[in-house]
Amino acid sequence: MAAARVLLLLSGRPESVSFAQSVCGLLGAGPELGPWPTHCGLQRGQLLLSARPFPGASARLPLQRPPFCPFAALNQQPSPAGTELPTNRGVDLGVAIILQSSDQTVLLTRRTRTLRVSPNLWVPPGGHVELDEELLDGGLRELWEESGLQLPQGQFSWVPLGLWESAYPPRLSWGLPRYHHIVLYLLVVSQESQQQLQARIQPNPSEVSAFMWLGPEVAAAIAATEDGTETSRHLSQNLPPSVLAVELEHDGGARPLALPVSTLLRTTPTTTEGEERVSTGTKFALRLWLQHLNGVTPRLCTSGAHVDPGPAKEERNVDPLPPNQGSGKPSA
Repeated sequence: MAAARVLLLLSGRPESVSFAQSVCGLLGAGPELGPWPTHCGLQRGQLLLSARPFPGASARLPLQRPPFCPFAALNQQPSPAGTELPTNRGVDLGVAIILQSSDQTVLLTRRTRTLRVSPNLWVPPGGHVELDEELLDGGLRELWEESGLQLPQGQFSWVPLGLWESAYPPRLSWGLPRYHHIVLYLLVVSQESQQQLQARIQPNPSEVSAFMWLGPEVAAAIAATEDGTETSRHLSQNLPPSVLAVELEHDGGARPLALPVSTLLRTTPTTTEGEERVSTGTKFALRLWLQHLNGVTPRLCTSGAHVDPGPAKEERNVDPLPPNQGSGKPSA
């Protein structure tokens, strides 16, 4: 097995997680929807997670999974014969950048239809963290590779927002999962405006087919669409019918696109793959961004068997890690 990227502190020492195991479940997640408070060691190319405080933990973040998480379902029922999941793989580590402009909009990109994982989904820039790569550097590298944006040193701050247990395919009705990640969402706040950042964007057409900037109002509506639940939250009646995006053309050009807001409010379908929508993990990240923007403490579930809510002073999105200044440009 390759070097473990996600480790859990379960019995006093770090342990790797096998591909088929639910990280949320191992950390004591119950039947509630979460999120669950998780203490994190943000190390080079690696995450160390625990339900309880431990020496060296640098942040306490909300950890979430979708209600239809296939690993949670598989952990509760035996797999059909001949459909066993890999035993020689661990859980991979990903990072995604919620890039906020100085005028409080965030960047989302639409993945191309030809990608074999999560095609046609709206997500923030992100991807795999390389071995021995700092988590922020990995996120900035992915931002550069996908959008062409390099943030000048000293002109942005950052803070970790939360963790997402991701599977693809995302539902058992789509087939057994082939990918298993813990995604760390990082909020990167630029000193540049949306207009200044937009002028420098050069999307990678092999990965990105469109991009847009979301303000808090539309982001709140997207975040309120609950994937996997029977009820939806109250949506604002003042939403615009569409938002302005930029779509890449086959000849290398770009054109403005009036994207219906209804497209962004779609939930994960039971069987259809490739439908344009915002990913479930992105909705979670947008909720965390809005809470951070409004100075609201995220509501964490603490009823799991192994969860220790910790001292009251830790009931924040991040503790005790303050916003940090950028450490430099990402490398190719």
